[in-house]
Amino acid sequence: MTASLLWIPVTLAAAAAQTGRNATQRRLTETIGTVGATQVRFLYGFPFALLGLAAMSIATGETPPSPNAAFLAYALMGALTQILATALMLSAMRERAFSVVTAYTKTEPVQVALFGLVLLGDPLTPAMALAIAVATGGVLLMSVKPGTSLTSAGLRPVLFGLASGAFFALAAIGFRGAILSLDEGSPLIRASTTLVWGLGLQTAVLLVWLGLFDRKALVASFAAWRPSLGAGFLGALASQFWFIGFALTTAANVRTLALVEVLMAQAVSHHFLAQATTRRELAGMLFILGGVALLLLAQR
Repeated sequence: MTASLLWIPVTLAAAAAQTGRNATQRRLTETIGTVGATQVRFLYGFPFALLGLAAMSIATGETPPSPNAAFLAYALMGALTQILATALMLSAMRERAFSVVTAYTKTEPVQVALFGLVLLGDPLTPAMALAIAVATGGVLLMSVKPGTSLTSAGLRPVLFGLASGAFFALAAIGFRGAILSLDEGSPLIRASTTLVWGLGLQTAVLLVWLGLFDRKALVASFAAWRPSLGAGFLGALASQFWFIGFALTTAANVRTLALVEVLMAQAVSHHFLAQATTRRELAGMLFILGGVALLLLAQR
C-alpha cells in the first residue's frame, strides 16, 4: 500500500478502538458521572500517549519537535472542544441507545468538511461532498424510527448529540491544524507529539475543574482505576491512529471514513446490549458503506 493510502487502515483501526472506548466510558457514567467518565479518557490516556511518543521517537530516531504559538493555539482549541464533545456525547448516551447517539454525533463529517475548508483551506471536491452527503444520510436514516420523530426521547439528547458532533468537528480541525503547524518531523512524530500535548492540556484542565467543582467525581475516577485504565488505553490508542490519519490526509477524509464506527456501534448494541437491528438500520448501513466507497474512489 502506498503512503498516500495509509490513512485508510489507520482510520479503520482508530474507529475500532474508539468504539471500545465509548462502550467502556458509557458504563463508567453510571458509577462516576458524566464529567468523571469524561476525565477518565484523558487522565488515564496521557501516560499511554507519553509511552507512545517515546517508542515512536526511538523507532524513528527523531526528536519530538518544539511547539510554536500556532501549534499551541490549535492544540488548545482541539483539547477544549474535544472535552465538550465527549461530555455532551456521554450525557446523550445516558438517555438514548448507544448506536443512536453515535449516529447523532456522526453528523460531524459535514461540519468537518466545512470547518476544514474555512479554517485550514483543506480541499473539498464535488465527489468528496457527495460521498459525505450519502454517508451522513445513512447515519440519519439509522436514527429515524418509523412512526416516531428524532425527538421521541426528548429534545435534549438530540441537541446534545448534534452539538457533540459539532465540537468533535472543531476538535479534528484543531488537532490537524496543530500537526500541520509543526515545522519539522515526519507525520508519525508530529502526530504523536500533538497527541501528548493535547492529552496533557485536557488532563490539566479537567483535574483543575473537578478539584474545584466535583471532587467526589475525581475521587471516584481514581477508585474506579481498573475500568478507567482500559478506557484510557483505548482512548489513547484511538487518538494515536486519528492523529496519524490527520497528518496524512484531510480531516474530512478521516472523519467520513470513520462513519464505519456507526456499524461497529450497531454490532456492540446487538451483541452486548441486546438491541436488535431493523431493516431501516440495515438500509442506513448500506448508505454509509456506499458513501465510504464513493470517498475512497474519489481519492484515486
